[in-house]
Amino acid sequence: MNKKQYRYLLMALLSLIAFLPLTLSAAENDGVFRVGMEAGYPPFNWTQQTDENGAVPIQGSQEFAGGYDVEIAKRIAEGLNKELVIVKTEWDGLSPALTSGKIDAIIAGMSPTEERKKSIDFSDVYYQSHLVLLVKKGGPFEEATRLSDFKQAKITAQLNTFHYSVIDQIPEVDKQTAMDNFPAMRVALESGVIDGYVTEMPEALTAANANPNFKVVSFEDGEGFITEPEDTAIAIGVAKNSPLTSEINQVLSQISINEQQDIMENVIQSQPDNSGTQNWVVKIMKENGSMFLRGAGVTLFISLIGTVVGTLIGLGIGVFRTITLPKAGIKRVLLKALNIFFNVYIEIFRGTPMIVQAMVIYYGTAQAFGIDLNRILAALFIVSINTGAYMTEIVRGGIYAVDKGQFEAAQAIGMTHGQTMRNIVLPQVIRHILPATGNEFVINIKDTSVLNVIAVSELFFQAKTVAGSNFRFFETFFVVCVIYFVMTFTVTQILRRVEKRLDGPDHYAPYANQMQVQEPTQR
Repeated sequence: MNKKQYRYLLMALLSLIAFLPLTLSAAENDGVFRVGMEAGYPPFNWTQQTDENGAVPIQGSQEFAGGYDVEIAKRIAEGLNKELVIVKTEWDGLSPALTSGKIDAIIAGMSPTEERKKSIDFSDVYYQSHLVLLVKKGGPFEEATRLSDFKQAKITAQLNTFHYSVIDQIPEVDKQTAMDNFPAMRVALESGVIDGYVTEMPEALTAANANPNFKVVSFEDGEGFITEPEDTAIAIGVAKNSPLTSEINQVLSQISINEQQDIMENVIQSQPDNSGTQNWVVKIMKENGSMFLRGAGVTLFISLIGTVVGTLIGLGIGVFRTITLPKAGIKRVLLKALNIFFNVYIEIFRGTPMIVQAMVIYYGTAQAFGIDLNRILAALFIVSINTGAYMTEIVRGGIYAVDKGQFEAAQAIGMTHGQTMRNIVLPQVIRHILPATGNEFVINIKDTSVLNVIAVSELFFQAKTVAGSNFRFFETFFVVCVIYFVMTFTVTQILRRVEKRLDGPDHYAPYANQMQVQEPTQR
């Protein structure tokens, strides 16, 4: 193996590791109290555009978080003499974020169930509520007064909450699949996919006040859900054996039950008003256009960089696979080992969903190795290595599409393998794979939506935030659908123009006789 071959081998290796965005997490973060919440579960927590009514900035974005949980977090941060930092995270990501050290506490309307206590500790209760059902006004269950009235009703609740387990107490209920967040359940209820969902009274009242099509069904004693006190209690989640537990409890002990109720009443009244009769599409764009533009910018940035780096990874590995193995020696063993490594990499990242890769890479590296990944850099890394796995096979197909005779001709005139690849093969490969590369770019624009599981503020994440606060799901996602279409359509048209330029003039015939033959003239 000559120096040129070693150069391509080195390029293949560097392509895999040069973009690894690892930053070591500080063991301690003195002076900062990082609180994780959905910022999409009003009145406990929501997202708004300004700092009105004491809202707190959300880390890594230009939005603010408000609600009951935020007010409690402010009191605790003050008691701890620390700066409050709100970390907006999906519900399923809260526990991994806490156990991996990305946040210091979960203040998100979470109940201290026995199952959760196995992995995290909880503070004393900071709010006590009771369960109700939210149904559609005018529907068959609007006048229900007891659980038995919901016979054959399609009922669901949020995933990984005790709300979902109590559905079994409804006789002959048509229990639906659990949903991962409240905006999704409200969409399902509004569209008639479900007949109702289990929730707590503050959330139900907020939803019904914001959407006149919803109605709260509460129950008299003995007619509703049977729950334990801990089920309807709300507490703060902290890491196992954390010294914060006693410090937080000391602050909570100074907030009486009456004061808790006053805080809840105040936040319900101060929640942003989403009422009005004007065109909702115009209203959504007017009030949240900046959020959508920022989300679209993040989406384009991640998908573009991910596609470019992924293509470089594909080219590096693709060229490496064309290197001829020596007949014997350490070089042969090394090349075979690297080839096996690349095969494993390709099979893993082509054979698993990106959403799973995101969870494993972002939370798993922190929990297992103590490595903290910046969200945006982690997203770029995930999209890049995922794209690289696909682009490697695309590049391999592009290399095989080059006629074998060109390799033989290059060898016959004394060109090295590196010269052959650089001057003859790769220019043709790039042209061959351009349509597939453009297709990967378009796919990445859409697939970045799965990165909302690690709270990357891309377009879909912003859409969920807006829909969760204005309760106008169809209108919000219609606007976002149009934005996605505009992005993908524009990218497609640009790539088609690039392909046309590379194809050359329209009158060029690649296999025609290039000699001009003059037609005989008549005498």
